Amino acid sequence: MFDTYLRNTKDRIGEPIARRLTNISPNAISLIGLGFGIASAFFAARQLYLLGLVFWLLNRIFDGLDGLLARLHDKQDDFGGYLDILLDFIAYAAIPLGFGLGAASQNVYQALAVLLSIYYLNTASWMFLSAILEKRAARDPETSTTIIMPTGLIGGFETIVFYSFFFLLPQYITQLFIIFSLLILITIIQRLFWAKKNL
Repeated sequence: MFDTYLRNTKDRIGEPIARRLTNISPNAISLIGLGFGIASAFFAARQLYLLGLVFWLLNRIFDGLDGLLARLHDKQDDFGGYLDILLDFIAYAAIPLGFGLGAASQNVYQALAVLLSIYYLNTASWMFLSAILEKRAARDPETSTTIIMPTGLIGGFETIVFYSFFFLLPQYITQLFIIFSLLILITIIQRLFWAKKNL
């Protein structure tokens, strides 16, 4: 929801760092970020929530840095964009799984199953829509991302916030999984109405 508004701020903050990183590829930054994401999931499973939060935020910093680095050093390519989103999805799935393994509770398992099912539906809701929009050459020239993704209630920024809540309030992980699932479901419905209106 706030990604578009925050992108310029994020780029201004990260630009001095990205300009100095001339000897590392954006894809390497993406892979390092994935390492932080997997570590975050490991710490969630071990109930080391503060460490998990730190590594989750490092994952997000590196996720923002790879695209900025690619743009500043003219290294953008479709494979890099594809790799970036694939690695994001690995981290997005691994961290809730870490919480599920750490909690070892039937209620958490059920809420986790709901969340991962909603993720599956959410992915279909925007990836197929993105492909249709690409086919129609509907790309917005102001957008700097590799793929077209109509905005909704839950975007990248909101995901960062919710995952941070997972680590800060692990005693409410079942409720947080359900709330996040419902908010993503609203986002899916928003996209459905957007598609009905615009396709």
